Amino acid sequence: MAKMMDCCEHPGVHNGPLSGRRGGSAAASASIGPSAGRPAAAAAGVESDSRGGLVRNRISASAEIVAVAGTGGVTRLPVLASRVPLVLRRTPDAVYLVGGAAGPIGGDELALRISVGAGAFLRVRTAAASIALPGPDGLESVLRITVDVGAGARLEYLPEPVVVSAGARHATIIRVTLAEGASLLLRDELLLGRHGETGGAARSVLNVDYAGRPLLRQSLEVSGADAATMGPAVLAGHRAVGTALWVDPAADAAVTTDAAVTTDAAVTTDAAVTTDAAVTTDAAAVAVMPLAGPGILVTALADDAVALRRCLSATPSTRTPTCQLRHRPQ
Repeated sequence: MAKMMDCCEHPGVHNGPLSGRRGGSAAASASIGPSAGRPAAAAAGVESDSRGGLVRNRISASAEIVAVAGTGGVTRLPVLASRVPLVLRRTPDAVYLVGGAAGPIGGDELALRISVGAGAFLRVRTAAASIALPGPDGLESVLRITVDVGAGARLEYLPEPVVVSAGARHATIIRVTLAEGASLLLRDELLLGRHGETGGAARSVLNVDYAGRPLLRQSLEVSGADAATMGPAVLAGHRAVGTALWVDPAADAAVTTDAAVTTDAAVTTDAAVTTDAAVTTDAAAVAVMPLAGPGILVTALADDAVALRRCLSATPSTRTPTCQLRHRPQ
């Protein structure tokens, strides 16, 4: 499954010239590189006092991707609209979201809309991990992702982790609407803090509807500085947490209940998911949960981003996540 998620190519994807463009203005090449500063042209929320001093430096920006099925099974991208710091770039195998500025920083309001028309295929990735940074006024940064996938279409949304630095507050809110017959592979990974750093506070919300009915409602609130979060009831001392959602009506989604299914605390104690490489239960927690619909949710805790990705990269129907982790002393 790791191959499918990280390096596969889809023969029906074509990232040729756009036939049209709408929405926010595309980022100029002079301002798309990562920067420690904030591009003035993109800082729609910047305010100054009467002496011209900077009071707030908040960015409000949006980006949009529209994929439609073309002739011969080729997927076209009639809309690829960017605004710094949400910069979209096409490659032969995916559309990449490239950070055009530092952040997100507390107070930023970012929005990404993805629409995949009936019969089309789209893969969306990010060029690197995002690092959420604290703002001067302690506000929360928010990334809102709205997804619509048509009948017979498929979306793979596979971003790199969001790293929430010390003192930062960040929220990722994802809302997905799937038509009947649509399929989805969605990965969401969170890392509390950079190396040697106590992480900030993070909020993650995932709402998915399939064929007009709720399929998944999930939310998570954690903080690296909160003893309850890091305790046995939530993260059990781990600083990496993530989920992988698989929705494929054509696949056999049957997963027997003797696979580890988490409680509300999202921590498995028996880790009844066996692999050739033994999983130590005090080092990781992996849960495979079939949904009331054509979907499977895999949830994992780990000590770092590499181990977390390994846990989320196996086909859930095999019930064999490849996690071989070391115990991190508490």
